[in-house]
Amino acid sequence: MALRGGGRWARLGRALRGRSSGPRQAGDTPRHAGDTPQHRDLRDALRKIIDKDINPFVDKWEEEGQFPAHKVFKILGQAGFLGVDKPTEYGGMGLDFSYNIAVAEELGSIRCGGIPMAIGVQAGMATPALTRFGSDELKRQFLVPTIAGDFVACLGISEAGAGSDVANIKTTAVRKGDEYVINGGKMWITSGSQADWMCLLANTSEGPPHRNKSLICLPMNLPALTPMETIIQETIDYTRQRKVFGQPVLHNQTVHFRLAELATDVELLRSLLHRAVALYVEGNDVTKFASMAKLKAGRLTREVTDSCLQFWGGMGFTSEVLVSRFYRDLRLMSIGGGTDETMLSIICKYMDIFPRK
Repeated sequence: MALRGGGRWARLGRALRGRSSGPRQAGDTPRHAGDTPQHRDLRDALRKIIDKDINPFVDKWEEEGQFPAHKVFKILGQAGFLGVDKPTEYGGMGLDFSYNIAVAEELGSIRCGGIPMAIGVQAGMATPALTRFGSDELKRQFLVPTIAGDFVACLGISEAGAGSDVANIKTTAVRKGDEYVINGGKMWITSGSQADWMCLLANTSEGPPHRNKSLICLPMNLPALTPMETIIQETIDYTRQRKVFGQPVLHNQTVHFRLAELATDVELLRSLLHRAVALYVEGNDVTKFASMAKLKAGRLTREVTDSCLQFWGGMGFTSEVLVSRFYRDLRLMSIGGGTDETMLSIICKYMDIFPRK
C-alpha cells in the first residue's frame, strides 16, 4: 500500500510543527504546555469535523445501536487525527504526545461516550506498540491504513477469566512454520464487530506470566475528561430554566454549590493530567501519575454523571438527554483499560506501601 504524503492533514501537521506562536494577545496565556496556539488550531480543526460529520448523526446511530466506524474513521484519518503523534513516514503528523491530549479533550464534545472510546482504541491503544516495536513490513501493512482511516482496529485483551489481571490470560499463539495457530477467546472488544484487524495479546512462550506474552497483528477476515465538562454545562443550562416551587432549580444552594465543586474537581484532574503529559514528553516514567489520572478520571465521571442526573429529575432517565447517555457510557472508565483497584495497586507500588510477598 502506497504511503500518501499530501493532503490537508499533512499540511496541517507541518504547519503545527513549524509554526511560530507569534505575539500573544491579552488573555491568550496558555493554561498549560498543551494549550498553545498550535494545540488550539488542532482542536479547532477537529471540532469542525465533530460538528459537521459526527454530532448531527449521533442520535440516529444510538437508535441503530452502531456507528459507521469506517466512514467516521476515514474522515478523521484524512484530517490526520488518527496519527497525531505517529511518524510522518507512515502517514502521521509527527507531533508530540501533548497534541494527543488536545485531541482527546476535544473528543469530549462528541455527544456520546462510545465513539470517543472507539477513536481512543484506534489511535491510542491498538497502534502504539506497533508503532514502537513493529517491523517496517507490519507498519506498512497495518499502521499506514489505520492512520489513514482505511482500517478499523480493535484491541483483544480481556477474556472470561482475565481483565485487569492481564497476566492471567489463557489465549495462546503457537508458531507452525510461517504462521501462528491461535487458540482462545476474547471479549469486551471495542469496534470488534467492524474491525479489519486486532491487536491481540497472547501467550507465545513458557515462562513467567509477565514475560511470556506478545502482541500480534491479527487480520479480522481470517476464519475464526471533557465529557464531564459537557455534562456540567448542560446541567447548568437545564437547571437554570427548569423551575420547582416557582424558582429555577439552579437557585438552590445545594445545586449551584455542588456544580461548583464538580467544576473544581474537573480542573484539578486536568492539572494532574497535563503534569503527567509534560513529564512524559520530557522522557520521564509517568506510570504513577498516569495511574492516578485514570483512577481519578474514572471515579470523577461517575460522580459527575450521578450528581448531574439527580438534578435532571425524571428527565435524567430518558434516552433523549445527554446526561443519561454519559451516565451509561462513562461507567466503563473505571473498568476498561485497568480497573480502579489495579490503578490503586500500581500507585501503592510506586509509593512503596504495597505489601511484599
